[in-house]
Amino acid sequence: MRKNKAPDLIIVRGAGDISTGTIHRLFRAGFPVLALETDHPSAIRRKVAFSEAVYDGTATVEGITAVRISGLREMTAVLEKGQLPLLVDPEGQSIRQLCPTVVVDAILAKKNLGTSMDMADLTIALGPGFEAGKDVRYVIETMRGHDLGRIISSGFAAPNTGVPGLIGGFGAERVIHSPAAGVFHMKRDIGDLVQAGEAVGTVTAPEGEIPVTTRISGILRGIIRDEYPVTRGFKLADVDPRLEELKNCFTISDKARCIAGSVLELVCAAGG
Repeated sequence: MRKNKAPDLIIVRGAGDISTGTIHRLFRAGFPVLALETDHPSAIRRKVAFSEAVYDGTATVEGITAVRISGLREMTAVLEKGQLPLLVDPEGQSIRQLCPTVVVDAILAKKNLGTSMDMADLTIALGPGFEAGKDVRYVIETMRGHDLGRIISSGFAAPNTGVPGLIGGFGAERVIHSPAAGVFHMKRDIGDLVQAGEAVGTVTAPEGEIPVTTRISGILRGIIRDEYPVTRGFKLADVDPRLEELKNCFTISDKARCIAGSVLELVCAAGG
């Protein structure tokens, strides 16, 4: 057992939509959680991502409010108000300072950006890029399918295929990528009904304004923030072809909840 650890504190690296599912579940289960983010997060499903607090100061998802803090001295006061503290700390420097009981790497970068097993008594990583038993104690499978949410105690999660999971019969077609490097500008917003071929935004590039169009009709489930700088091929938006599922734009996904359940299982089995 490490000295000077923070009792029961869980630190989660990353606060995008998948990570938010895990943070939300842990927080509702009564654990004190600190979320760490970059200073310029790029969440697409912004209505269900605590990372939006980086820009707006606060972000509320299904009844839980994340509050951006400027330093660790503010963390306890936010927790005592029943809110979730979120700190801009992409390098995870606060982990060494706080010595938490649990560290969850939920950055979903498909590679390890600095998380190690010695950071906490229990270390968990979501998705590929980590070896369970070496980089972290456990890895959680994040690929849709039979093994989604599987707890891996030795080895790796399935490698990233680059192909989105099927929703309503569509996979790659439902994801919109940037046609060029530049600055993205929104024309439509989350929850809007869009038609195949419609421009959901534009990219201001050196060669001019380039329209960003959707290949399928449906509900705009996610779209990156207005005026976000992008590279060619950068993921910009996600369309859900199921017109009856508008509410899904504003609630945590089945995938995120499944992964969250596996993380909570490990935390509870370890005694918090």
